[in-house]
Amino acid sequence: MIVAVPTEGYPGERRVALVPASVPSLVKAGLEVVVQSGAGQAAGYPDQQYADKGARIAAIRDEVFAGDVILQVRAAGANPEAQRTDFPLLRSGRTVIAQCHSLNNPHAAKAYADKGVSLFALELLPRITRAQSMDVLSSMATVAGYRAVMLAAIAVPKMFPMLMTAAGTISPAKTFIVGAGVAGLQAISTARRLGSLVSAYDVRPAVKEQVLSLGAKFVEMALDAGQSETKGGYAQQMDEEFYRKQRELMTRVVAEHDVVITTAAIPGKKAPVLVTAEMVAGMASGSVIVDLAAEFGGNCELTKPDETVVANGVTILGPTNAPSDVPYHASQMFSKNVCTFLLHLLKDGQLQFNVEDEITRDTLVAREGKIVQPRIVELLAK
Repeated sequence: MIVAVPTEGYPGERRVALVPASVPSLVKAGLEVVVQSGAGQAAGYPDQQYADKGARIAAIRDEVFAGDVILQVRAAGANPEAQRTDFPLLRSGRTVIAQCHSLNNPHAAKAYADKGVSLFALELLPRITRAQSMDVLSSMATVAGYRAVMLAAIAVPKMFPMLMTAAGTISPAKTFIVGAGVAGLQAISTARRLGSLVSAYDVRPAVKEQVLSLGAKFVEMALDAGQSETKGGYAQQMDEEFYRKQRELMTRVVAEHDVVITTAAIPGKKAPVLVTAEMVAGMASGSVIVDLAAEFGGNCELTKPDETVVANGVTILGPTNAPSDVPYHASQMFSKNVCTFLLHLLKDGQLQFNVEDEITRDTLVAREGKIVQPRIVELLAK
C-alpha cells in the first residue's frame, strides 16, 4: 500500500503532514511512502531527509495523488482551494486522512463521497484516552496558544516581565486569556514564562484548578455555566442570554489588561462574540487583542481574519492559521498524530474500516460513495 504526502495546497500553509522521522515507522509496517518534492521544504524538511529515511520522492503531483492513502494537513472543508486544484486528481477508491472542518463545511465532505473517496476527518477524533496520541486538535492548539503570546509580545508596546533597573522598576504587562482549553492553557504557560501577570476565564468551572496550577489567576463570574461541555470533552455553545451576561461581566476585566487572547471555538458553530466593540473602546491605547477564533468568525466583534485592525488605539490580530507560523514543530506534532492514527487503522499492511472501534467510527466521514458519519449526515439533511 502506498502512503502519499503532497505539498499543501491551502494558501500560506507551511506545514507538512509527514516529517522524515515518521517515515521508518510506516515502512516497518509494510507501507511504501511517497513524498512530493518540496512538500516539507517550507517546514524545514528538505527532500533528502525524506529519501534518507526510506521515502520515494515524486516530482509530479499526479503521481502522489495516485497513492492509496493521501495524508494532508488540510483537505475537504479545511482547504476550499483543493476543490479547484487537487480534487480533480483524486481517484475513486483512494483514502484521504486530514483535518477537514467537516462540521463547519459538510458539503465539502459530500463531494469526496460522491467521487468514491474514503475520507477520515481528524478533527472528529473522540476525546478518549486511546486517542490522545492522535489528537491533532490538541497538538495544533498547543502551538497556536504559544504563537498567540509571541504575536502579542511583539505588538504590545510594553515588556512582559517586571524589571528592576537603575532607571526604575518596570511593571509587568497584564495578560487575560479567554478560554482555558488546550490553546488557552498553553497561552497562560507561555505568558507566565515571559513574566506577565496572567488572568484567565472559562465557562467551565472545572478548569479553575488547571489555571491556578500554572500560576495564573482564575477570573470567576456569577454565571450558570450549565452544560458548557459535551460528553466528548469539547466546548458547547451556550444561549445568547448567557453570552450577553458574560459580556457585561467581562467589560471591566478586559479594560484592566494590556493583552487579551481569546480562544473560544465551538466545533461546527460560529465562534461566540465575547469581546465587543464597546469593550475594545474601554481598553487603554496600545493594548493588544489576539483572536485565535478568527477563522470561525472571531471572538472579538472587530476582528478581521488575517488582518491587523487598530481601533481606538487597540491592535486586534486575527490569525487564522497560527500553527503554520511555527511549521517545523507543528509538522512534527501533526506527523506523530497522523502516523499513530494511520497505524491504528492498519492490519497486515492494509486499511481496516472497523466501525466497531470508536476512533474509526467517529472519524470516518465518507466511504463507498456515502457519508457515514452520523453528525455529518444530520448536518447535510438540514
